[in-house]
Amino acid sequence: MASSLSNGVGYFVLDTSALLTLHQDEPGAEAVETILAKNGQEHRVWICFISLMEFFYIVQQESGVEKARQSYGGLKQLPLMVMDSDEELGLIAASIKAIHQVSLADAWIAATTERLDATLMHKDPEFEQLKSRIKLQNLPYKNNR
Repeated sequence: MASSLSNGVGYFVLDTSALLTLHQDEPGAEAVETILAKNGQEHRVWICFISLMEFFYIVQQESGVEKARQSYGGLKQLPLMVMDSDEELGLIAASIKAIHQVSLADAWIAATTERLDATLMHKDPEFEQLKSRIKLQNLPYKNNR
C-alpha cells in the first residue's frame, strides 16, 4: 500500500531491481506494470537518480553497450519521476549507510524512499534490514542478483 498524502495520492519508489524485473519480464513484472499504469491517478512513481546509472551498467554488462543505450531510452519513456541528488538527500543516505549494511546505491534509493514517505518496490533482500525505517513491497527474489 502506498503512502497516503493529503490529496489521497501515495508515492512508490522503484528500486533498480524493479526496473530490471520489468525490462527482463521476470516474475513480478506485472506488479511493476500495474504500478506504472496507475501512475498519476492513485499514486506517483519515482526512481532515484542512481538507479539510472545502475540500470545502464547492468544491461551493458549483460547485453552490451548498444542494448544498454536502447534499453535506457525505453526506460526514459516510462512515466517515472527522478529524484535528483541534493545535500539533504545525501545526508539521509549517509545516515542510512552509517547505520545499515547496504550498498551505497541502496542507501541513496532508501533515502529517496524515506524522503518521499513512499513504498519501495524491490527484489533485493538487502532492503529487509530497513523495514522499520521505510515501507517495502517485495517482488519475487532471484538467487543470482
